Amino acid sequence: MSPFVHETAHIEDHVTIGNGTRIWQLVQVRPYATIGEDCNIGRGVFIDTHVKIGDHVKIQNYVSVYEGVTLEDGVFVGPHVVFTNDKIPRAINPDGTPKSADDWVVTPTLIQHGAALGANSVIVCGVTVGRWALVGSGSVVTKDVPDYALVVGNPARVIGYVDEAGQRVAQPPQQSE
Repeated sequence: MSPFVHETAHIEDHVTIGNGTRIWQLVQVRPYATIGEDCNIGRGVFIDTHVKIGDHVKIQNYVSVYEGVTLEDGVFVGPHVVFTNDKIPRAINPDGTPKSADDWVVTPTLIQHGAALGANSVIVCGVTVGRWALVGSGSVVTKDVPDYALVVGNPARVIGYVDEAGQRVAQPPQQSE
C-alpha cells in the first residue's frame, strides 16, 4: 500500500517514505530523512534532515524530530515531545558573529525498539532510550534509560520496570529476540 501524504504536508526532495505510512496535516519532512513502513506521523510534526525513523512508528501531534535522532521500529512518541541535538546551543560565536551550520556538532540520540515517550517529555541529545522503556509524560531525560525501565521526573530517574505491553513489573523482563 502506497504512503498517504496529506495535501498540506511539505515533503522535500530526497525523502524516503515506506509503504502504508500516513503523513497528516502541516507536516514538514526535510531532505534525506527516512521514514519506514506503516508509520503514523501526526499533525504539525517536523522531521529534520537525515533523521531515521523505523517501521511501525507513531509520532503524535506537534513533535520536532531534529537531525541526529534515530527512532527504531515500533517507537511511540507522544504529543509535543521535544528532542534536542546540540549540547552547547548558541545563536552567536564569542565574537558576536552569527553561528553558521559549520559552527556546531550534531549529538546523536537513539530511541530503541518499542520504547514509548510520554507527552511533553524532553529528550536531551546524546542519550539512548532502551528497548521497551517508558518515559513518563513531562519527564526530562538527561542520561541513558535502560531497557524496560520506567522513568519519570526532572531529571528522569528509574522508578520501576514495564513489560512489552507497558504494564508495571517487579523486575526487567528477559530480553526477547
